[in-house]
Amino acid sequence: MPQITVRSGPFAGMYAGNIRAVLERGFLALKTNNWAVFASGFVEPVLYLLSMGIGLGAMIGAVEGPAGPMSYPAFIAPALLAVSAMNGAIYDSTWNVFFKMRHSKIYRIMLNTSMGPLDVALGEIGMALFRGAVYSTGFLAIMAVMGHLTSPWALLMLPAAVLISFAFASVGMAITSYMTKFQQMDWIMVVLMPMFLFSATFFPLSVYPEQIQWVIQALPLWHGVELLRQLSVGVFTAGTLVHVLYFVVMVIGGMVFASIRLKSLFLR
Repeated sequence: MPQITVRSGPFAGMYAGNIRAVLERGFLALKTNNWAVFASGFVEPVLYLLSMGIGLGAMIGAVEGPAGPMSYPAFIAPALLAVSAMNGAIYDSTWNVFFKMRHSKIYRIMLNTSMGPLDVALGEIGMALFRGAVYSTGFLAIMAVMGHLTSPWALLMLPAAVLISFAFASVGMAITSYMTKFQQMDWIMVVLMPMFLFSATFFPLSVYPEQIQWVIQALPLWHGVELLRQLSVGVFTAGTLVHVLYFVVMVIGGMVFASIRLKSLFLR
């Protein structure tokens, strides 16, 4: 007879220690999905790197980076790695989560078992983290082939990109829990596209007016871009720690809100 573990404490109704079941279901579903769709979010940043890095790079020349002048392709490559990590996490934690939450009602079925809201939230965020990690690894390999990994410290960009994915996945799931119609999902792109274009992805922050710089520095993608850009050349400052803590706060806040929302939606 299977042994049943009864949990007690403040998280007894939120967590049953069964994240594995959510992950197993996610990977089984992934096997039957179209892998071209899975890879689509990875292709866009790669195309930007190839087109703008090679095309504009030939005209722009050197750009001021964290450790001094650097080539334009080397300048935008870490930024596009951050974008790739964000894309992978956002896709799984928004569109996929919305379908399971509002249409297939999978979360309601899961929460009718012994699983708690935190199990579901961590499992779904874990799947989004997997996609973000795959995107980041593939993009880092392309950077290596193109010769944009100029420092051994650049290998730290991979765990940093996973942290970025974790943060965006956590917040993405929390935000998606408040959406009730497919049309509302367009709001996500309305936010992501300007953030992608203006988070010092293609140009140094100094080209913007000072008032705009303050706004940009509040954006999560800017922190990801700056973190990976610093790691790419092995520069560590107090700002590096600030970037990391920014994403840690996003992770914790996103998971807490996502769990609370799942509980209020399906366990009332």
